Amino acid sequence: MKKKLSIVDIANSLNISKTTVSFILNGRAREKRISEELVDRVLKYVKEVGYKPNSLAKSLRTGKSNIIGLLVEDISNTFFASIARQIEDRAYKNGYKIIYSSTDNDTQKTQELIAMFRDRHVDGYIIVPPPNIEEDISGLIRDGLPVVLFDRHLPNVETDYVLVDNLFSTYNATRYLIDKGYKNVAFISIDAEQSQMLDRLDGYKKAMNESKLKINTQELDFFQDKKLVTSQIVDFLNEHQEIDAILFGNNRLATCGLKALRNLNKRVPEDIALISFDDYEVFELSNPPITAIAQPIDNIADQVITILLNRLNNTPENDNKQRVILPTDLKVRKST
Repeated sequence: MKKKLSIVDIANSLNISKTTVSFILNGRAREKRISEELVDRVLKYVKEVGYKPNSLAKSLRTGKSNIIGLLVEDISNTFFASIARQIEDRAYKNGYKIIYSSTDNDTQKTQELIAMFRDRHVDGYIIVPPPNIEEDISGLIRDGLPVVLFDRHLPNVETDYVLVDNLFSTYNATRYLIDKGYKNVAFISIDAEQSQMLDRLDGYKKAMNESKLKINTQELDFFQDKKLVTSQIVDFLNEHQEIDAILFGNNRLATCGLKALRNLNKRVPEDIALISFDDYEVFELSNPPITAIAQPIDNIADQVITILLNRLNNTPENDNKQRVILPTDLKVRKST
């Protein structure tokens, strides 16, 4: 096996000090007043021999890996994938690379991923937190590592986060259905103690209570097979024939809901009106197009990476955490 070249090998070959080579490769030649002729000679030699620096060793020397860890619930989900793509672009333009993984909302898996990122000397973290991860995230913060949460937050952890106004969003959507004359509005969501889902449920309940209408909810296991989710929605609607409108807690549930309504030969919106939290490209192509609460994906991504880059590149005078709450947009289409 061919021996991997080191800075010492380069220095010996060029008959200069390894410190000089290190300064040149780390972009500090001008600061150290190293001649342009010597810089050119080193860089030309490095290119000829195909030297690749050891990124881990470099991070140990400099204290920075220029890597950001991104942990989301499911990177294949269009919402998280779109945000991750934009975060990666902004990070790269600012000299950082992204390592991202899916947590499946599993606490143990998230803990293992955080440990792996720590081993890689990741500079900062962007996390969609699963339950019971408070101590691990608090440990990152205690060690001086910046953490930005998004989509949901942990009420007992002091860190930066970027959310949308989940409570008002579902309140506004439910209010819209009520104002359109629907009296039996159901809310179908996931069975989870996530802050954003609790806020969405509270928004629905607030609108229903204000109008003195009956609250009707179903909470499902988000990670079970879609066919099972669809069949459970079918069972729920068979048990509650009076339902005339449904607000779904996310777009995955809404797509299962559409299949359930088709299985029941229910027409949208003639028999049941439908709104999804989270817009989805296929909703515009559906027949009829589906009304949806659209999250500001561009703005979320921009806020998240801006906050983290500021934490990485600046030493703030105070440690006031940024808590950003963004508005959503109710895109009214023909399903309501």
